[in-house]
Amino acid sequence: MNTRSLSFRLVAWYAGVLTGVFVLLGALTIFFLQRYLEANLLDTQERRARQIAGTLISAASRADEGALPPEVDKLYSPVASERFIRITRADGQVVYLSGPPKDEHYDPARVPPAAAGEHTRKVRLPGAGGSLLIAAIGATGADGTPYLVEVGASGAATAATLTRVLLMLGAGLSIAVCVAVGGGFTLVRRSLAPVALMAAKAEAITQHNLSERLPAVDSGDEIERLAVSLNLMISRLETAIDGSKQFVADASHELRTPLTVMRGELESLAQDTQLPRETREALGSVLEEVLRLAEIVEGLFALSRLDAGEAHAPWQRFDLGELAATTAGQMSLLAEDKHVGVTCELTPDVTVAGDRARLKQVIVNLLDNAIKYTPAGGHVSLSVKRDGAFAILEVADDGIGIPEDALPHVFKRFYRVDGSRSREQGGAGLGLSIVESICMAHDARVEVHSTAGKGSTFRIRAPLAADAAAKP
Repeated sequence: MNTRSLSFRLVAWYAGVLTGVFVLLGALTIFFLQRYLEANLLDTQERRARQIAGTLISAASRADEGALPPEVDKLYSPVASERFIRITRADGQVVYLSGPPKDEHYDPARVPPAAAGEHTRKVRLPGAGGSLLIAAIGATGADGTPYLVEVGASGAATAATLTRVLLMLGAGLSIAVCVAVGGGFTLVRRSLAPVALMAAKAEAITQHNLSERLPAVDSGDEIERLAVSLNLMISRLETAIDGSKQFVADASHELRTPLTVMRGELESLAQDTQLPRETREALGSVLEEVLRLAEIVEGLFALSRLDAGEAHAPWQRFDLGELAATTAGQMSLLAEDKHVGVTCELTPDVTVAGDRARLKQVIVNLLDNAIKYTPAGGHVSLSVKRDGAFAILEVADDGIGIPEDALPHVFKRFYRVDGSRSREQGGAGLGLSIVESICMAHDARVEVHSTAGKGSTFRIRAPLAADAAAKP
């Protein structure tokens, strides 16, 4: 799980806030419930103390105090009910003190007396005994003797109730958090689903399908605004790129004629023996640059036509292996001049559909690159085979290879791994761009694997004719 993702942070924030609210509500519930239960218990003890004061103390005198203990035991049974009762004369003399409870979790004799003016109190018992909630009421005997009546009960029942409520709140909190997290993930995923659709669509849009647009949900929120803004941006990009392509197409088309004229005039002048040798050499250098410029213009013109979706000929079915063999034979002279061996390994009846001339151009460009950058004595192999419903064409060499950092850029226009070396070889950096554009037009994919100093392998994966869509 990506902890830095927007979905995770939203769910974590949502679950954290919800947990905090639940914990706060639970703490408040426990606090007020404890206060309520203790107040209710103290109120009960206070009523009982008033009852003792009204029925027993008011009828007693100092002379017959000895009759009070049996009466209290008879009427209230403090030991059996585990209740604390103590009657104290104003001079501090204890007239009655209940016995210890059955479980003996506290000693009544060790319970401190009430402070002056203290009507209710909570006495902490030592160890795990809990607490006593005691209510104290002043009373006057029949002869005017003042007494203090203290009645208390253990807070164990209250503590047990609070523990049960706390356990229920804890279980409820766990369930609520799990439900909140699950619901939060579902809610966030559904809320961000349009964004995921837009991202997938945006990744599929290239310069060849800029007419497509991102899906926009009619929600009236920021996501709809984002989709509309991105679609407007794509429209502006489409206009700008179309203008750029049109400019390149027009410029390359207009440059072809003057370059052809310049080439012819320079060739005529270079062959004029009446001109000094230095002049003819200079004209030869200029002619080389004109030829190189003409090659660049032709490449740009070809790319502009491919970008516009134009084809030189209708698609047809043909044997890719036969086309590869024929093309390799035509380029054998170039390989012989560089003392580079070329071998072919062809599987028969690998039929594809497409523009035969364009696919031949792909093979020519790949073989030309392989032969150019393979030193004398090297080897270039060309293979065509089947792979399921696809035809695989590979051109491999054991030449100088391509550095790893340059591999992602080799199909970019005018990109050259080594500018000075490519210039010496006559390359303009358009050959592989043309290869990629032709492959994309044929629903094929081209990829490269290379190691610097060990050679390169270009692999084209194209659908077989049975699976290729026929195009006019």
